[in-house]
Amino acid sequence: MAATPAATLPMRASVGGKARSWLRCASMTPSGPPPVVTRPSVLPRNVLTGYALGSLVTGAFGTVPGLLLLPYLTDTLGVTAGVAGLLVLLPKAWDVLVNPLAGRISDRRGSRSRFLLVAGLVLGLLFAAIFAAPFAGDAASGAYVAVAFLLAATAYAFFQVPYVAMPAELTDGYAERTRLMTWRVAVLALAILISGAVAPLIVETTGGGRSGHRWSGLFVGALIVVGTVATYLGTRRADSRIAHEAEPSLSAQLRVASGNAPFRALLLCWIVQAAGIGTMLAGVQYFADHVIRQETGGTFLFAAFVGPALLVMPLWSRIGKRHGKLRSLIGGSLLFAVGALLLLGSPALPPVAVYLIVAVVGVGYAGQQVFAMAMLPDCIAHDTARTGRRQAGVFTGLWTAGETLGLALGPGIYALVLQIFGYVSSATGEAAEQSSTARLGVLLGFTILPALLVGVAVLLLRGYRESLGPQERREA
Repeated sequence: MAATPAATLPMRASVGGKARSWLRCASMTPSGPPPVVTRPSVLPRNVLTGYALGSLVTGAFGTVPGLLLLPYLTDTLGVTAGVAGLLVLLPKAWDVLVNPLAGRISDRRGSRSRFLLVAGLVLGLLFAAIFAAPFAGDAASGAYVAVAFLLAATAYAFFQVPYVAMPAELTDGYAERTRLMTWRVAVLALAILISGAVAPLIVETTGGGRSGHRWSGLFVGALIVVGTVATYLGTRRADSRIAHEAEPSLSAQLRVASGNAPFRALLLCWIVQAAGIGTMLAGVQYFADHVIRQETGGTFLFAAFVGPALLVMPLWSRIGKRHGKLRSLIGGSLLFAVGALLLLGSPALPPVAVYLIVAVVGVGYAGQQVFAMAMLPDCIAHDTARTGRRQAGVFTGLWTAGETLGLALGPGIYALVLQIFGYVSSATGEAAEQSSTARLGVLLGFTILPALLVGVAVLLLRGYRESLGPQERREA
């Protein structure tokens, strides 16, 4: 008797749908459409561009206060270094409390694009207000700056938290998130270059002192508004993979986040590294004035720091694909630390050599940013897949709170070093002549401290790897 083809054999009703589908696919004579293979989504160019342009906001606000605010207080408003450090630290430390709250609220508001639009526009106005200096005298001016900075930091929290939460919802692809972060960090580097290099230049070319800082504040505020509008227009119609159930309370979400071991290790590393980066940012103008002694040294230092980073983004992307995100993050961090230590020889080096070493530090910084931010959505997506709940805002609220705390601690640490080494403040708009001891403090705070902080942060990443499964270790 001839064999009956498998495709024509009668099939019992007790055989499940999945089994019947498998048997048809296994037959020599295929029946029905081929099985559908679901692939991770590829983000369209307009979404990549729109999201990345939000880094104009995060780059400007993350850079300029850390770069200009401390020397503005000590060398223009006449506030002592120790008090100035507190005035820079406390408003940003406030964000540690505000950011998780912003995450919880943004999780409940539906579209994050509309949420960050309002916050970004308010932030642009408040940033310009920070450097308006409407009062005479160091006490009144210092208090005004503290209040304006506190309000701006609050508005920034409500922009940054939904912004950082979006990648985990825009795409479900592991590699696609790295691609999105590469675009974002490339624009971030450009934003740091524009805001960090041009803002001090505007201060100098518009008369310096209070007047020059007012013009600089207006420029950066306008840059923030441009980035906000561009992000909203680019992402408002993007598909969003949103889990449909959220944790019932903030405390419950915080417990989930604290129980995520990879996220916890990555967050601790991010905070300590942010403190190291913030310390170096706070020292740029002091380093330019008192170590390499060049009038436009701050602008050139920033160009040397950020310019090469724009060129190496494709290289970091290839390194990440070959060696994994975790190893690449460690490599970028160590490159940053080694470069910072080499800057100890700056007093004996020509300015060109100093700028080249700073470029090496900038390349390491670019790697830190790309891979840390690419690993964060992986932690969030893992949690969403496990729980089915929409709580990206809480993870990113904690993340941005940690980053804000680290970047705030940096200027505070640097100001403490200046105070200990006897730095002399000035209300003239020009830095006062400093003793050799004070200049040593400027140098050590710009080199050894950032290197130590970033090096310690690398050790904290051991907890990230140990908490991953075998497959996740290979991907990381």
